[in-house]
Amino acid sequence: MQTKITAEFSQTHAGQRAGEILRNCVHCGFCTATCPTYQLLGDELDSPRGRIYLIKQLLEGNEVSAKTQQHLDRCLTCRSCETTCPSGVEYSRLLEIGRELIDEKVGRSFFSSVQRSLLKMLLPYPKRFSTAMKIGRLFKPLLPPGLKKSIPDIKGDITWASQKQTRQMLILNGCVQPSLSPQINAATSRVLNKLGIELINQSLAQCCGAVNQHMNDAETASLFIKQNIDAWYPLLESKQAEAIIITASGCGAMVKEYEYLLRDDPDYAEKASIVSKACKDISEIIADEDLSKLAIKPDKTISFHSPCTLQHAQKLNGVVETILSNAGFSLNVIKDAHLCCGSAGTYSILQPEISQQLKANKLEALQQHQPDLIATANIGCLHHLASGTDTKVIHWIELLDQ
Repeated sequence: MQTKITAEFSQTHAGQRAGEILRNCVHCGFCTATCPTYQLLGDELDSPRGRIYLIKQLLEGNEVSAKTQQHLDRCLTCRSCETTCPSGVEYSRLLEIGRELIDEKVGRSFFSSVQRSLLKMLLPYPKRFSTAMKIGRLFKPLLPPGLKKSIPDIKGDITWASQKQTRQMLILNGCVQPSLSPQINAATSRVLNKLGIELINQSLAQCCGAVNQHMNDAETASLFIKQNIDAWYPLLESKQAEAIIITASGCGAMVKEYEYLLRDDPDYAEKASIVSKACKDISEIIADEDLSKLAIKPDKTISFHSPCTLQHAQKLNGVVETILSNAGFSLNVIKDAHLCCGSAGTYSILQPEISQQLKANKLEALQQHQPDLIATANIGCLHHLASGTDTKVIHWIELLDQ
């Protein structure tokens, strides 16, 4: 694609990077076929191709407005378009640049600014979020049914395996998962311990930085990233830990981006590269292990929801499904499995109408064959889906913890 970026942007790193990405786009339109928002809204400007055109207009000095901002905000950043794109366009990186630049040009309403500030003040901080959840659970009986479902009770065994093993790996607890579903990482520790792997939980490593990074707060995101690197790098460098395990695919996608995000940082570029390469979704570890060591009882029919961050961002589509099938579980075929469930980090809060429509569509597909359970691989997707169904929704690693 030919572009004529104005001097205002052509001399900046962001403008130059955007120009490189834009030149790879041939406007073929393949991306529109797999874009969830375009499928729902039918507006070309709510498709990747349309948003690319809007960002191009911005960089070329054309007038932009709050309407332009809205079209960019409506993107889930599910990256399904990147999986589809024959030209390898790095759409998600272009979108981040476009969102940041248009926020500078247009600004935000008072309500939008406050809403985003509150999310950034609460979600990335485990202690703050835990306090909020405790208050929510205290008043849960008084809340309307719809809101009750958004405040889950803690269920399952939260006891971590304590047996020492010769193999050790780090694990990220994350920011919201310890309060919403602490049983996930506990189950992971027990499963891996049976496979001869001991987990190390570095308490200094908390939020992966995704919340801030995706809300145009790269500066704070960078602080979280560096804090995590400082916590993990010494153990990786000394070979005490052989990998960093992530059970939330959204966090895993973010940690694997550390190398790119800090590529120009003289103090952290090399460390970030090592950390990103050591980062593994739990499925990547389990796929290489002998599951005969686990006493699995595959007595349930499962509908597996593959999060966008697993199949499109990390390119691990089919890995979990293969693990569960090999373990003996019966898996349903899911219609439009490539489409987003509507969770997408803070999207379900910032774009509730579209998010609810996508959730309803996804649950219809997941429940079509009346599964015993719905399993997924990301904390946000798990609780988003669970809020709309009476079918039990769990993290797939819990199926192996028997």
